[in-house]
Amino acid sequence: MIEQKTLEVEKTVLVGIINAQQDSEKSKEYMDELAFLAYTAGGDVLKRFTQKIDPPNPKTFIGSGKMEEVMDYVKANDISSVIFDDELTPAQQGNIEKLLKCKILDRTGLILDIFAQRAQTSYARTQVELAQYEYLLPRLKGLWTHLERQRGGIGMRGPGETEIETDRRIVRDKITLLKKKLVTIDKQMATQRGNRGALVRVALVGYTNVGKSTLMNVISKSQVFAENKLFATLDTTVRKVVIGNLPFLMSDTVGFIRKLPTQLVESFKSTLDEVQEADLLLHVVDIAHPNFEEHIESVNQILKEIKSLDKLTLMVFNKIDAYKADPWDETELIEERSTRHYSIEEWEQTWYHKANGNALFISALNKENLDEFRKRVYREVREIHVTRFPYNHFLYPEVVEEGE
Repeated sequence: MIEQKTLEVEKTVLVGIINAQQDSEKSKEYMDELAFLAYTAGGDVLKRFTQKIDPPNPKTFIGSGKMEEVMDYVKANDISSVIFDDELTPAQQGNIEKLLKCKILDRTGLILDIFAQRAQTSYARTQVELAQYEYLLPRLKGLWTHLERQRGGIGMRGPGETEIETDRRIVRDKITLLKKKLVTIDKQMATQRGNRGALVRVALVGYTNVGKSTLMNVISKSQVFAENKLFATLDTTVRKVVIGNLPFLMSDTVGFIRKLPTQLVESFKSTLDEVQEADLLLHVVDIAHPNFEEHIESVNQILKEIKSLDKLTLMVFNKIDAYKADPWDETELIEERSTRHYSIEEWEQTWYHKANGNALFISALNKENLDEFRKRVYREVREIHVTRFPYNHFLYPEVVEEGE
């Protein structure tokens, strides 16, 4: 069962690789994100190790020379956890653990741990617990000795903390029970969604930490938990919102991330039903992030997996207050001007064209351009509503007045 524990800061080291799939620049970005994940989980990252290796070492992920470096650093600095940026095989994890003699996690295990911290409702806790058990099942060999050596902390919230949990049969039975429990809860939630009537449904989607919850709070005047950490919101929140005199439902869903564990995509399929059943998606993007276009691609990939990529979507570029273009000297002939030098106005033109006009630029935190945002959402929701109930068109004016 998932336990909520007080976070203690742990000395942590990160390990990543450079290969054909990710060059040095991409690897650095992934490592930055991994560091943010570690911070979210309660880790203090003291050092990063990166090696150019393709394919990864089947026994220890990185080469023997680099492993020696990591071993020396871990021993000299009393490191609690070493976190790898890619998913380790059970064999790799076991081998590395024997060498480093400390907790070994990969990106998947770390994300699962953060989800275990953040899950509040029984539904979310059940989904996370199922994902954790499915992740641990092939890794049960030798797990008990590992747990005897290290108690609590990053990667230790969740199943497997008693000796009986190392029994594969017990774990398989637990997985079966959790799946049955989710089926029951799914039916209840499907009924709840069915009872919401004919209101138009709008879902906020986007990469983690792009400001979806902040936008939800501003628009719905509710108090959804928002924090500058990854996966601050895990449980889907649904609120009734009224713009002008037009009511609709808005849901704030769990943030997406690159290399999202398959176990989580599977176990959270039901949570993503809010996205699948939405009439309109508001794809929120942190335009201040230097690689926001890659975040868009990652979100679109997951939307494709859940068959929601073709839904009516409004691109909402948030955090324009924090956006800064890289300086560019036109006299420098060596450097070519790239998208890093775009102004907000240039991004507006670019994405207005890319999204066929379905793009807005706002700051939810500073409430910039929110009137324009409300008007646009109103128009889209009104069109869906009028199409569904043509006899109601006279109830709602074509344009909501500013400030309403």
